[in-house]
Amino acid sequence: MKRKTAIITGSSSGFGLLCAVELALAGFTVIATMRDVTKATELLNLTKEKQLQEFIHVRQLDVTSSESIDTFNQYLTEFSNIAVLINNAGFALGGFSEELGIEDYKYQFETNFFGVIAVTNAVLPFMRANKHGRIINISSISGKIGFPGLSAYTASKHALEGYSESLRLELKPFGIDVSLIEPGSYQTNIWKTIDKIDKDPESPYVRYLNVILQEIESDKRNFGNPAEVAKLAAKIASQPSSPKLRYPIGKGVKTNLILKNAMPWKLLEKFIMTKMKH
Repeated sequence: MKRKTAIITGSSSGFGLLCAVELALAGFTVIATMRDVTKATELLNLTKEKQLQEFIHVRQLDVTSSESIDTFNQYLTEFSNIAVLINNAGFALGGFSEELGIEDYKYQFETNFFGVIAVTNAVLPFMRANKHGRIINISSISGKIGFPGLSAYTASKHALEGYSESLRLELKPFGIDVSLIEPGSYQTNIWKTIDKIDKDPESPYVRYLNVILQEIESDKRNFGNPAEVAKLAAKIASQPSSPKLRYPIGKGVKTNLILKNAMPWKLLEKFIMTKMKH
């Protein structure tokens, strides 16, 4: 039986790398894309270890570059059955809103939001021609709940959530499903960006920042294994029935979402601010 093709962005590490392996194991031919293919060593080593060399193809793709996407789009014509797109490329820009410029927000959105739209629009004609497809957007609990010091990242993930809702409704008539995976805290490189927030001793937010970084550090022991997210993505991609729109995953994520929906904002705010005072 001929393998279906899955495309994954941001495959050099973290969720993307593990998704590439899990989908190959699930029977897909995987196009594992990344902005810098010199960072493919870990994926290639794992591919060799799992004896999946025949099924995983590494390709350069910068989701923020229209030229890169056009080149990649031409490459896709070599594949007849593009069935899955996992929009995983992204990063987290830490910092307080007052101390971030508009350019910082644009930079964050270029990858986390506009990059998703650009790649999706490039792949959709292939899926529509086949009259089926699965688009899986890797969101975050930050797409549902705001956190201090992460306004740019949170805003980009909130935008991704709204876009995905509309896109799902637009593509249903074409046999294409859109789903969101909403991870909580996992052991990925995304936290390295937040840990590197510049600590200006003169900043009015410096004490607040120290508390937030302490919270992140103390929570690291509870971070989940990113393989859980990759296995979920493979399950969504493979299941015969239409998948759900949202898949929250991670320790405490479902509880936090229930509290966000059930608790008045005033109480939720009080809880968060109390936690930030210690």
